[in-house]
Amino acid sequence: MQLELRHLEAVCRIAEAGSLGRAAARLGVSQPALSAQLRRIERVAGGELFVRGRRGVEPTALGQFVLTKARRVLSEMDDLAAGARAADPGTPLRLGCILLVLLDGLWEQIDQAVAGREITVDLEDSVTALTRLLGSGRYDVILYGEVNDHEVPLPEGVSARTLISREPFCVRLSERHPLAAAERIELAQLAGESWMTLVEDDDGGPEALVAACAEAGFTPTLRYRITDRKMHYDLIAAGRAVSVSQPTAPAVPGTVMRPLVGDPVTGRIRLAWNRAAVSTPQAELLYGAAARAYLANVANHPFHRAWWDAHPEVHPQGV
Repeated sequence: MQLELRHLEAVCRIAEAGSLGRAAARLGVSQPALSAQLRRIERVAGGELFVRGRRGVEPTALGQFVLTKARRVLSEMDDLAAGARAADPGTPLRLGCILLVLLDGLWEQIDQAVAGREITVDLEDSVTALTRLLGSGRYDVILYGEVNDHEVPLPEGVSARTLISREPFCVRLSERHPLAAAERIELAQLAGESWMTLVEDDDGGPEALVAACAEAGFTPTLRYRITDRKMHYDLIAAGRAVSVSQPTAPAVPGTVMRPLVGDPVTGRIRLAWNRAAVSTPQAELLYGAAARAYLANVANHPFHRAWWDAHPEVHPQGV
């Protein structure tokens, strides 16, 4: 017997899952079948690759060596497949996104980064849908957000890189609101307001807002869920609602943006790609394009420009 890519994949899945049962479920095989396959792999490798530990199965010294080599080989194969796909000029790059502020300038940046290649772009309201469609091959790359400590699980065969590790959400309210002149606003001062519900409901945002308001001593009234930007802004300008917002959002007549004391709600922006469709160099180009699109909006509000300059640790890497 010779080791094949499927054997290397099995070894990696066992290590990642921490148990044969979970690894078998991820691979779509029975646990006895995976156990038998592991024994055959171990005979070829010349010894045990895993032992049972307190937290499940753990790699032996030999197992760690095989894992290192297996991951390298699988990564090279992913890059080979992605490179071949990228080299075909007739194959479009399929990008999926949620509604982030940086999208307004993203298209031009991506056009420059992957000049000459057709790009298709679709917007989704659900991060869960984005990741599922990435795993199924509908998208090659996705751009999405996470709020506070929420982490979006990613499918197998996907890599991800954090674009912005933290940005403090602020509040948008009518320019006629009694708090409009304040430099910073305590969340508790907004008790009794009608809130725009966040468009995405599975990125941790709604839970983060409710938890932050509870900490401030009230339960928010989540009254509106509107995806149309103009209607969203018009309701706020009319004084009928307030909303949390990315600090890079544009200035809009009739409304003001103000930071919240203590930064109770923060966001994170990530880029994820299918390794079988997007090569590592191409992922770097896309990361740079998204970073430049974000940076173009940093100075939209002086308070965020000041915060950004004071927090270099959250800046995109290598841009």
